[in-house]
Order: sequence, then C-alpha cells, then structure tokens
Amino acid sequence: MTTTTLQDQLDEITTNTRHLVQQERLAVGERAVADLFDSGIEDRILPVGAIAPEFELKDTAGRLVRSADLLALGPLVVKFFRGRWCPYCVTELEAWRDLYGTLREHEGLMVAIGPQTARQSDFMAGQHGLPFPVLADPSNLVAEQFGLVYTVPEYHRTYYQSILVNIPFVNGEPSWRLPIPATYVIAKDRKILFAEAHADFRVRPEPEEALAVAIHPHHR
Repeated sequence: MTTTTLQDQLDEITTNTRHLVQQERLAVGERAVADLFDSGIEDRILPVGAIAPEFELKDTAGRLVRSADLLALGPLVVKFFRGRWCPYCVTELEAWRDLYGTLREHEGLMVAIGPQTARQSDFMAGQHGLPFPVLADPSNLVAEQFGLVYTVPEYHRTYYQSILVNIPFVNGEPSWRLPIPATYVIAKDRKILFAEAHADFRVRPEPEEALAVAIHPHHR
C-alpha cells in the first residue's frame, strides 16, 4: 500500500495550477513567494523553546476560546491558515481532520486560526467537516505575536482579484495582511515544542511529524 503524503497532495495542486494558469500570471505568484522568502520572515517566527503567547479568540459560533483553558487539558496543536480560498490550506486542514481522533486519544487538542471572518470559517468547517475549533483572528493580531504576518504586495493583489479572491472581503478588513501558514505544538506549560512555517505557501510540514511531538511531548 502506498501512502500519499500531504506534500504529495499539495504538489498535485501545484501541477494542476500550472496547467490551468497562464505563465505570466504564475510568474507573479513566484515573484511574491521569492520576495516574501527574501524578507527573512521564516527566520523571525516564534521558535521552538519560546513561550507561546496566550490568546482568546472567537470560534464560528461566537464563543470565546482561551488558550489557557485548552492547555489546562493537554498539549495544543495550533494551525495558522490563510483562508478557505487557499486549496493548500484546506487540504492541510483535511489531513488534520483525519488525524484529530488520534490526537484526542492522547489528550491533545487542536485549533485552526485564520484571519477570515467567523462566517467564512463556518462555511469552511461545514464544507470540509472540520471537527476542531476554527478561530477568527481579526487583523491577524495573534498570528502577529507568532511572527507570521505580512502584507500582500500591490502587484500580487491584482492577481488575487483576477482569480476572484477578495481578501479584504473574506477577512472583513481592508489591510491585505495574511499569515504565512504555520504549525505549532504548544506544551501545557506554554513552551513551544514544534514550530514550522514557510514563506512558500505550497510547502507544509507533514501533520504526522507535529502529531508525534504532541503525543509524546517528553520524548523531545
């Protein structure tokens, strides 16, 4: 039996996109990824060993979810995503959906955090059957504390608009700020055990790697 990794699935999205999108439009996205990488954002993310900031954010039903309450119960996986418009983010969240039962069996919890409005997250959670809370992070204020936030450059906004991705509408605010997708595992004492984020949105850590850290936090 061959197991398909998450990255295999993401690479397939990339291949399909390359068949569908004109070369000059693809080049705009490549430039944006290169510029973001050159900004050094990956080197500034909150690293393993740091203490995670506390947060309280609303879920899709408008209930306040506090990190302190979750960490009282067990280790916490935090998945920062860009939006329901991003097929890579949605595919990654589905991979976590399929592992969530294993995480819960080992006392672990999980939240997904994104800048989109609660209404958008509600659509997404329903459409993709996400069993964990999806939390709204208005203006990316929590993502910013993890060092993940950037502003989509002017030249890239036109591309998004051309593919009908209206980020200010989805996020309910006009800034065009997004998080780079990131995966964190936070221990009960708020220490960060796993931290991975990429300027290239097409690259994601395998969920199993983070899951292993969450399930066996003492083996590190």
